[in-house]
Amino acid sequence: MPPPAIRPLTISEWLLLLLLSVLWGGSFIFAEVALTGFGPLTLTLARVGIAASALVPYAVLTAQPFPRNWRIWAAFALLGLVNNALPFSLIFWGQLTITASLAAIFNATTPFFTVILAHFVTSDEKLNGGKIAGVVLGLTGVMLIIGPSALAGITSGILGSLAVLLAAACYAAGGLFARRFREMPATVTAAGQLTMSAVIMFPVAALLEPHGLSGPVAGTALAAVLALSLLSTALAYVIYFRILRTAGATNVLLVTFLIPVSAAILGYIMLGEKLALEHFLGMAVIGLGLSAVDGRPLPWLNNFVRNCGKTL
Repeated sequence: MPPPAIRPLTISEWLLLLLLSVLWGGSFIFAEVALTGFGPLTLTLARVGIAASALVPYAVLTAQPFPRNWRIWAAFALLGLVNNALPFSLIFWGQLTITASLAAIFNATTPFFTVILAHFVTSDEKLNGGKIAGVVLGLTGVMLIIGPSALAGITSGILGSLAVLLAAACYAAGGLFARRFREMPATVTAAGQLTMSAVIMFPVAALLEPHGLSGPVAGTALAAVLALSLLSTALAYVIYFRILRTAGATNVLLVTFLIPVSAAILGYIMLGEKLALEHFLGMAVIGLGLSAVDGRPLPWLNNFVRNCGKTL
């Protein structure tokens, strides 16, 4: 069966997609700055708490009612745990030992975990040759980035890398679980999961990281937290769900290709971070894997070859 037709993005959708990649790529940069004044768990609490404080009033002002069924709020709590609280905490902890650019590259492996999980928990998204090849390429890219240092034993950098990879797996599980909310207004879903994430993170941060704000916090760290919460979380969710609604899930997955590039450029400009040759090679191989999983480049290549044949 041929792959389903994919509607081309409009110019406005491309602009929104690029903006979303900058916001989500920038989240790794903002986090690295914010971690100079906040502990990982405290930063997670601040991110979800401030973002929820912005999205809840937005949903109310736009007349999007919140559910009153406690079962839905329990589902919001599970979604918030898997899609926000756990992955945010893991990424921030990982960024204590790896750069923002590397964290963004590892985060791009989310689709690989998604296709593996979807094979076991869905009836309509089974693994095929292209997806299996994509997963193998993705894992190869990860190993290229981690490199020979993994053979020398477990180091803090390797643990940080594994933490971000685990966060990517959490995002995959969260994305699959979020399917049950497809009939609910997108802003309500985002605000609901962020609110419950804050509820979860408050006691966790208080118990495990009681001195997350024990010292004075620089203005740059505070500004980074606000940018991380309002721009890379609240605004990014609104843009994401808008693209999802108008262009579909397949098109919105293109942002996965763009986030590492945005993070690498922003990391170089704002933090002076530089990627080594193995990082570029690994990112390229991961990109090939994403292409195989997405399945989009093959029809484009076939059309290109067909058109070239007609011209000749």
